Amino acid sequence: MSAEPHPSRQVISRRLASRGRAADAFTLLEVMIATGILFVAIFAILALVFANLRNARLLQQARVDAGPLAADLYYTTNQWQEGSDSGDFGDLYPNYKWQSETTEMLTNKFFKVDFVLIHPDGVIETNLSAFFWRPNPPAGGARHHF
Repeated sequence: MSAEPHPSRQVISRRLASRGRAADAFTLLEVMIATGILFVAIFAILALVFANLRNARLLQQARVDAGPLAADLYYTTNQWQEGSDSGDFGDLYPNYKWQSETTEMLTNKFFKVDFVLIHPDGVIETNLSAFFWRPNPPAGGARHHF
C-alpha cells in the first residue's frame, strides 16, 4: 500500500494552508480605512494647533480700549456741554485716534457720551457709549483731554 493521503484530505489541507496565509495580511479595504482615519486625526490636530496659534497671535496685539477715555472724562471734569471732541492717545497707542459725541439725554442733566476709536488704517475699532449724570453743569464747560 502506498503512503499517499486520501485526495479529500489533500484538498482540505490546501484550503487550511490558504486560509492561514490570508489571515496574516491586511486587505486593501482595511488599509484604506486605517489611512483615512489617520488623515482625519492628523488634520483635526493641525486645525487645533493653527487655531491656538492664531489666538496666541491675537493676544499679543495691543487692543485699544475706550475705558480710559471714559474714566478721564469722569474724573477730570464736571463741567460738560453738548458737542463733539477728538484727539489721539499720544505714545500710549501711536497713530490711534478717538472721537466723542456728548449729548444731553433728558432735561435732568443726564449726558450720553459716545466714543469711537479709530485704527491707524481708518477703520473704526471700538464703539463705547457711557452715561453720566451731573446735576449742575455750567454752560460752555471744559472738555475732556486724554
